[in-house]
Amino acid sequence: MPYWLMKSEPDEFSIQNLQQLGTGRWDGVRNYQARNFLRAMAEGDSFFFYHSSCATPGIAGIGRITRAAYPDPTALEPDSPYFDGKASETKNPWSAVDVCFVECFCSTLTLPQLKMESALAQLALVKKGNRLSVMPVNESEWHAILAMR
Repeated sequence: MPYWLMKSEPDEFSIQNLQQLGTGRWDGVRNYQARNFLRAMAEGDSFFFYHSSCATPGIAGIGRITRAAYPDPTALEPDSPYFDGKASETKNPWSAVDVCFVECFCSTLTLPQLKMESALAQLALVKKGNRLSVMPVNESEWHAILAMR
């Protein structure tokens, strides 16, 4: 089963929000490489929920994909911050997935903690210059992160 890491700013959508809702839509991704990763996801895939651009950035919990990629409706909503004037009903280049809550970690696994774990040396998240909001996590990295919680 493939594993993923997805980033969200907690003041916009946090693991706690997902926990309260139970399920939600992961939308607003406007980077083609990250979008392609969304499109590679399948129902049942698991992901680490990473809080970014906040006081304590890091992995805050786990979610699961409940619906594979479909056209992101926010690209067509003029009032949405993710509106894309070039998108249309017939040609929407952006994708969204539906997700559900699995687990909230007792404490956030911070980026410095993740960088210190040698088993994560090849994880895209810990490499310089990586700003993608969606990225794959291999099985050994997944288990190494689980062991850190």
